Amino acid sequence: MAIPTIFKQEVTNSIIERINTLTATTSAVWGKMDVAQMLAHCSVTYDMIYSPEKFPQPNFFVKFMLKTFVKKIVVGEGSYKKSSQTAPAFLITDVRNFEAEKSRLIDFILKTQALGENHFDNKESHSFGVLSKTEWNNLFYKHLDHHLSQFGS
Repeated sequence: MAIPTIFKQEVTNSIIERINTLTATTSAVWGKMDVAQMLAHCSVTYDMIYSPEKFPQPNFFVKFMLKTFVKKIVVGEGSYKKSSQTAPAFLITDVRNFEAEKSRLIDFILKTQALGENHFDNKESHSFGVLSKTEWNNLFYKHLDHHLSQFGS
C-alpha cells in the first residue's frame, strides 16, 4: 500500500480540509486525548524538526532501541494500532486552546509542504537517524491520518 505523498499540494490540502472539519467539541472515537490535545500532539513531530533545541537528544541506548524496534512501525507503510503507546515528548495532558493548536499544526504542514520532499531527503530525525524522503513522508502522513481518523475525520 503506497502512502499518499504529503509533499504534494493536493494531499496537503486534503489533510488540512480534514483538520478543518474538526471543532473544539469533536469527540475521539478512541483514546484519551481531546481534540486540542491531539492537534498539539501532532505538532510535536514538526517541533522536533523546526525547534530541535526544545528536545534533549536521546542517549545512545534509547536511540538504538528506537531505530531497532520503533522506526519500522513509524516510517514503514503499515498502519498504527489504535491507542498505541507514545513517546514521553508526545504526551499532551494539559488543557490546550483548540484554535491556536489547529492554526499551529496547519502552519507546520504548509511549511513542510513548501520546503518539499528534497529538503527532507537524508535529513536527520531526532529519534531515528537519517531518513529518506519516503520515510519522512510516511512518518508525516501516517501520524496525521491516524489521529484525524481517531476523531472521525
